[in-house]
Amino acid sequence: MSHILFPYIAQPHQEFHSLPIALEMARLYPEIKVHVASLTSERDSRIRLLSRFYPDASVSFDILRLPPWLRNHIRRHGPTPLSKIATLFLNRNYFNRFQAIVVPERTSLFLRKMGVSHPRLIWTRHGAGDRAIGFTHDARKFDYILMAGHKIKDRLETAHALRDGQYMTGIYAKFDMVRRLHANSEPLFSNMRPTILYNPHFSPNLSSWPRFGMAVLKYFAQQEKYNLIFAPHYRLFDTDRAKSRRILAPYAAYPHMIIDPGSDRSVDMTYTLASDLYLGDVSSQVAEFLIKPRPCLFLNAHGIQWRDDPNYANWTLGPVMENVHALTQALDRAFLTHANFLDRQKEYMNDTFGFAAPEDTAAKGAKSIVDFLRVIG
Repeated sequence: MSHILFPYIAQPHQEFHSLPIALEMARLYPEIKVHVASLTSERDSRIRLLSRFYPDASVSFDILRLPPWLRNHIRRHGPTPLSKIATLFLNRNYFNRFQAIVVPERTSLFLRKMGVSHPRLIWTRHGAGDRAIGFTHDARKFDYILMAGHKIKDRLETAHALRDGQYMTGIYAKFDMVRRLHANSEPLFSNMRPTILYNPHFSPNLSSWPRFGMAVLKYFAQQEKYNLIFAPHYRLFDTDRAKSRRILAPYAAYPHMIIDPGSDRSVDMTYTLASDLYLGDVSSQVAEFLIKPRPCLFLNAHGIQWRDDPNYANWTLGPVMENVHALTQALDRAFLTHANFLDRQKEYMNDTFGFAAPEDTAAKGAKSIVDFLRVIG
């Protein structure tokens, strides 16, 4: 065993789900050469900064080779599906050098169609949400899978995506990095108002943003009871951030509102840790928010018949509303009735992560990968 690669070909919110595993692997197994590969020099700089939280880890930092036009396209529009596949194809010889490739996304499965047959492909997943897209049958094409709790395992088994002895549960490496990153965080607002996090998903067919988003922002701008953090899923505005800044500009000057369409703080749990109530739809960030149980309120913008649907299990964690006409009353009620959802939130967290409170799991993930690779040779 000599070289293991952790590449990052997608958006930065995915880095937290495998980078701590890479750094723990380098720390625990100095005989293994751990490589971390980025799309751009900007991403490389960001990953190097995060890596400083693991000073005993020695890794090699690489930047994937891309033609200038493709690199500029990614800088302007983010990693699109086609640009990710192009990146894999243009770097296929590089990828084929490694014994194993550890990824947080599924796009890298295309490497198998590009002649990259030597490395074992290992999936860390990213996020811990309930959407069906996280439990598709193609996950079986990975040689090894790391996952959070038994809820994830059960749904992957139902999809016939797991093979005996080729997965490990109880891993959510993002929490490891977050604890280091936010050890001395300061309050985000100087006032004493409760803070609401509005975190809509990016998919138009699932998100509350297209129907309710601007009305939610207008409501919070005009009221004086709450602070608002608007930090949607990173991908909501990924393809046109300049347009998003124009749309959101009228709300950026309010001192009781933070408008963040996609900075580092929108993916590193700055906002989920700093808020008192989660307002959203189907984003898996609600699970990260609930590392400390708090009120939740969900927006059903599409009239979904969600009860008993496992893809909407998170909507059992707080009240669900189908419009935003009575947002004041709904927010007040969510705070007042939180005790009714407390046991369900604790149960959901245990099902999702396999532990009642956050604990370090990246080292466990690193060890399980190394043990697997040693067994198969």
